[in-house]
Amino acid sequence: MDKFTTLTGVAAPLPITNVDTDMIIPKQYLKTIARTGLGKGLFSEMRFNDDGSENPDFVLNKPAYRKAQIIVAEDNFGCGSSREHAPWALLDYGIRCVISTSFADIFYNNCFQNGVLPAKVSAEDLKKLMDDASRGANATLTVDLVRQEIRGPDGGVVKFEIDEFRKHCMLNGLDSIGLTMVKEPKIKAFEEKLAARAF
Repeated sequence: MDKFTTLTGVAAPLPITNVDTDMIIPKQYLKTIARTGLGKGLFSEMRFNDDGSENPDFVLNKPAYRKAQIIVAEDNFGCGSSREHAPWALLDYGIRCVISTSFADIFYNNCFQNGVLPAKVSAEDLKKLMDDASRGANATLTVDLVRQEIRGPDGGVVKFEIDEFRKHCMLNGLDSIGLTMVKEPKIKAFEEKLAARAF
């Protein structure tokens, strides 16, 4: 998993409440267990028309937001089914951070396991960030995990809270497997000791 320290990128406004995991990555994309290639399906039912053409009204199809790395969304982002494909699709598209007032628990946990930072802010601060994200080409935010703050294009600063353990894991690029591998020397020593007792 890639480390997350500081991210400066275009933020796309998604002023929708209760964005569920089926909206993020529709069910027809769940046939794979590969973590790559899912970016094409991200928000596909909103990004594309029935004939496969792009929906010009959807934010990620607008020229200013095609390279967005941050999404600013309304309350309860990632609700619905527990599919881990949702953060996989976000990451594969290039989204490293989602900012909202709240997240569904399973989606929130899945984000940390896959290198996507879900940043919780107050309703008042979300309104400011949504306004910043609505500026098109000027919609650049800086998300600083070390300082736990989001800086807007005009120099405004919004703070966000995060559990210290999750922060440590994100800063060091550690998912569950990575956390285990940190203990590899102790695991190896234990296995050697156990093997020696067997003879």
